[in-house]
Amino acid sequence: MRTDNQRESSNVEDRRGKSKGGMIAGGGIGAIVIALVVMLMGGDPTQLLNSNPGAAAGGAEPQIPDTPEAREGKRFVSIVLADTEDVWRKILPQQAGRKYEDPVLVLFSGMVESACGSATAATGPFYCPGDHKLYIDLSFFDELRAKFKAPGDFAQAYVVAHEVGHHIQKLLGASDMVHQQRARLNERDYNRLSVCLELQADFYAGVWAHHAQQMRNILEAGDIEEALRAANAIGDDRLQKQGQGHVVPDSFTHGTSEQRIRWFTKGFKSGDLRQGDTFAVPYESL
Repeated sequence: MRTDNQRESSNVEDRRGKSKGGMIAGGGIGAIVIALVVMLMGGDPTQLLNSNPGAAAGGAEPQIPDTPEAREGKRFVSIVLADTEDVWRKILPQQAGRKYEDPVLVLFSGMVESACGSATAATGPFYCPGDHKLYIDLSFFDELRAKFKAPGDFAQAYVVAHEVGHHIQKLLGASDMVHQQRARLNERDYNRLSVCLELQADFYAGVWAHHAQQMRNILEAGDIEEALRAANAIGDDRLQKQGQGHVVPDSFTHGTSEQRIRWFTKGFKSGDLRQGDTFAVPYESL
């Protein structure tokens, strides 16, 4: 991804090294599977962030070294966030008749407090609709490269753009619509709405990439492939197969690898928000 001469967003809040302790996740394969499923895309953090059986107080706050790598990590996500701001400030009024309101990206290490509750690094990047903030522990990108075999700067950009996609959903009312259905639906049907929400955020990430390329020619050879590898790596089916040896489709909350790739690709090819209404598509056809 080309980042030369691009501005950094001022909407970045750096809380790294400021945690007052952490939570230790409960053991067992169930906890591992849950952590994998929510690792990348935080569909409904109000449900997930505080569910931490066996949690205990952590120790000293982590120390973040002032290294070139640490500074570059912050610079990169700040540039990606700035690019999403420029794209959505233009596209959202044009295509949805809605003024874009910039979210804040919070960098944290180990543990963080949000309007949606407490979260550890194991939760992965997430968007909290309660405070309109994205939360990322940059160590997740090491996990993305090493554990999920999805390296590359554009894979990281895809993560940021997906979480910004959840912010778009908050602005347009989709996330509120889904969350209001929690008490009315059984688990399977609510999970299906969650899948629609996540696939739409993937679509919005693709829409951003489409317009960022048109506006600034940001893409380098292999960038889209990096994003697709990341989308493939965190599909529900693949994560469940890795974590428990089999898949349970009714428990999917984020979509299969194939679905995530397809909806990101659709957004990237079309650049048209109107083509991303995942809630209007029969679930079996997603």
